[in-house]
Amino acid sequence: MEFEKRKAATLSIFGSSESDKSPKGSIDAPIIPLLDAINAHPSYYTTSSCSGRISILSQPKPSAATTAKKKAGGGSWLFITHESADQATVISLLFPPEPMPNPPPSPYELVLRFEPLIIAVECKDVDSAQFLVSLAISCGFRESGITSASKKRVIVGIRCSIRMEVPLGDSDNVLVSRNYVKFLIGVANQKMEANWKRTQGFLAALKENGFMGGNVEAENGELGLVEDKQDGASDDVERISSDSRTGVPDHNLKVTQFPIVGESMEKLFLWGHTSCTLANLVPSSVLVFGGFGGKGRHARRNDSLLLDPSSGALTTLDFGFGPSPRLGHTASVVGELVFIVGGRTDPLNILNEVWVLDMPGKQWRLIECSGSSSFPPRHRHAAAVVGSNIYVFGGLNNDLILSSLHVFNTTNLQWEEVVANGDQPCPRHSHSMVAHASNLFMFGGHNGDQALGDLYSLDINTYTWRKEKTSGKSPSARFSHSMFVYKRFIGIIGGCPVNQHFQDLALLDLETHAWTHVRLDCIGKELLVRSTSSIVEDQLFMIGGGAACYAFGTKFSEPLKIDLLPLLEKKLESANSNDVDCQRPWVLQLEKENAKQGKDILKRFGWLDIRRKVYSLDDGLHICFPITEEFSAIFSDGDRSQLNEVSCSAAFSLLKEFGGSKVEDKVIEVRRVAKSPLQVMKEAVAGLIEEKSLSQELLDELPIRWERLGDIVVLPVTSFKDPAWDSIGHELWPIIATSLSARRLARQGRVASTGTRDSTLELLVGHNGWVDHRENGITYSFDATKCMFSWGNLSEKLRMGGMNCENEVVVDLFAGIGYFVLPFLLRAKAKQVYACEWNPNAIEALKRNLELNSVSNRCVVLEGDNRLTAPKEVADRVCLGLIPTSEGSWLTAINALKREGGVLHVHGNVKDSEEAAWTQHVVTSLENMARSEGRVWEVVAEHVERVKWYAPHIRHVVVDVRCRPIPG
Repeated sequence: MEFEKRKAATLSIFGSSESDKSPKGSIDAPIIPLLDAINAHPSYYTTSSCSGRISILSQPKPSAATTAKKKAGGGSWLFITHESADQATVISLLFPPEPMPNPPPSPYELVLRFEPLIIAVECKDVDSAQFLVSLAISCGFRESGITSASKKRVIVGIRCSIRMEVPLGDSDNVLVSRNYVKFLIGVANQKMEANWKRTQGFLAALKENGFMGGNVEAENGELGLVEDKQDGASDDVERISSDSRTGVPDHNLKVTQFPIVGESMEKLFLWGHTSCTLANLVPSSVLVFGGFGGKGRHARRNDSLLLDPSSGALTTLDFGFGPSPRLGHTASVVGELVFIVGGRTDPLNILNEVWVLDMPGKQWRLIECSGSSSFPPRHRHAAAVVGSNIYVFGGLNNDLILSSLHVFNTTNLQWEEVVANGDQPCPRHSHSMVAHASNLFMFGGHNGDQALGDLYSLDINTYTWRKEKTSGKSPSARFSHSMFVYKRFIGIIGGCPVNQHFQDLALLDLETHAWTHVRLDCIGKELLVRSTSSIVEDQLFMIGGGAACYAFGTKFSEPLKIDLLPLLEKKLESANSNDVDCQRPWVLQLEKENAKQGKDILKRFGWLDIRRKVYSLDDGLHICFPITEEFSAIFSDGDRSQLNEVSCSAAFSLLKEFGGSKVEDKVIEVRRVAKSPLQVMKEAVAGLIEEKSLSQELLDELPIRWERLGDIVVLPVTSFKDPAWDSIGHELWPIIATSLSARRLARQGRVASTGTRDSTLELLVGHNGWVDHRENGITYSFDATKCMFSWGNLSEKLRMGGMNCENEVVVDLFAGIGYFVLPFLLRAKAKQVYACEWNPNAIEALKRNLELNSVSNRCVVLEGDNRLTAPKEVADRVCLGLIPTSEGSWLTAINALKREGGVLHVHGNVKDSEEAAWTQHVVTSLENMARSEGRVWEVVAEHVERVKWYAPHIRHVVVDVRCRPIPG
């Protein structure tokens, strides 16, 4: 209730006619709608704000006795506006026709500034804060983050980096010309316009996500935000259905991760890449090209990777000279050729080139294209193939968002720009497009202001665009998603913003033009942003995807496989029905030895009634499979003329040969539509609190998301805090565990601020906290109630594992449970590792992990303070993986290196503006320490790795320092 009290008090001040504490004395008018949207939401309220401003600050010059501040010692604004600045007004203030009547005793500095929007928001809990930060970052406010997260208050800062600050001189002498001032004002006005566009985009995203008086609903364990009816849907799709909201998915599909053999799975840790199915190969395979990420240090790639989905075999194709590293390109298959179009090699180099990969000839070729119109450079465009033509729409060229449609004829290698008729799509990027028959279908994207949720089709025979009319629940607006065609369905999966469609697959039935939503089971923590989708037979393969996540480093998704065959077993519209046919229900009875083949046939041809359950007879010799009414009629009559394919007739004969007989269903058990875990939890807990005569308002405190650590479901630290829960805890926790299908249940605590950084996880159901977590082929086993686990250092663990440490001795001064020890041993192939650790719980886990991963023979565990236990003069490489600082053990690291030197990996938390100074401090300090130990070394910083944002303007960085003796 404290949050609600603070919110009410703050909003009452906003509504007052009295001046507030800001210099201006009131809220900036341009952002009042944005603030109203945030404040209308029950989980947020704004504490301070500025819409963005152009100003000239007049401030005293700093003296030796004072420290310069923005408004030091009586400074004031000479000019300020929260809109575009008028050049004439600024010129008249800087260059007055007459001198000032009462000039200050000493000249004041004059500084022209542009400062963008900044809003401070108090959030009800950390989950709400994380959602708001994610949304703000997706709208361009990339410096947004959680600025404070104490037990009492969680504060978010929303901001971006489009600033400007230019000294103009002082009040006695303006050092720049009038023309230069006009130029500066023009630049500031451009920044103000960009700031305004981002602000409007953020407001639109808030509306799209249920703000402006909308209600928050928790759905499927995620934060599901319902659109506000008054402001209309944010997308432009014309719907027949009156319900535009994305509701509970109608059907479930199984999602599995599949193992990769051959090349390292890390090579598929990519985003902005392409993948395409090569159906002409035996077996059918998926070609992955380019993107950002990969094994070792993340960068733009030009690897050509071939994945065999049937075995998981991944191989690198080496066809000699090929395309440069890039991302945001497209890949299109025409026959046995793969065409790569456009992309971006770096922020300044956007491409319009076309490369072709000749798979039979095993070579790349850069095509010299011709045509009546040139093809402008672009990235984040979309492409689809019909016949021998590649159709390309939209994309980005620097700040220009494109809406042109180009066609590339792969026969004569000519480009043509097509002017289409009908309903014209707006310019967009990060959208998706697929081909079905003679039509192209395009969905979503971003127009520079907001995510889009519109669906267009293009008839390539008439070149006519049409905004599609659909029924059912249309997909949420999104960009950087994936789109695919499977049989009669078009699928939409993933994209940004993440929270709305994290576990949702939207399917458009092209026969009925109706949307259906399918829940993806067991998708885990995969981030399907800028990932790719490839269909191989009846399987959907999702490869890559991820993002640079605020405060958690770079996140990549592992390959996923989704079985789509159940979509064909029964029309999805009927999959929701809980009613058994009024006709007599029948089953096909088969002998147990033929049951597997019989079931495969029934599933393959859509004859299995998935609404009812398969069961065994009491004799243990027969299995009964529920069959559809249509198949039941054919089986009874024996009239095969109703079977429209030869293969169907052969399958029918096989079932007869298997001794199949049709009998009445004796056990009519209808499959129920799956409920989300949160729905199950709510219903179960509601029954308990009603039985105990507790307030139904307690249901509002149920968590809407949770984490999984091995087989432990971990509830957030903020959940179930009302004392009333304590009275029913012994009955409550088993119910929660059962509803979440958890063997063990725990509640998160904050990492203890002790030198050993112990975990404070509270186990609620279960007898011990030991879990096994597998990451990048490495098993980490630890007691989650005693040891913390570092999720955010994934990219650094991958980088250390990518080092070539053969024949090297490594010393890890802060080993923990083996975060870096295991990658050094398993991936980098270190000869030997000395692991120093003083937390007894972490030591127990470390020894266990060395055994589990079969590397204990190459690791020596040294227990206690590393300043006392670390070996001397043995190491080629030393890891100092402690934040916020490892400086207390720098001298220990120097002494651990061999006399001929080596490499130190020094971790630290550093202000972004002080990164260079910190790096120099590390180098200078280490050099001085080495000299104090009699080692005359050259100490050089070879590389600085930015691991993740730790807090606003604070980065977790690692500097790789090379130490080598100075000759002579």
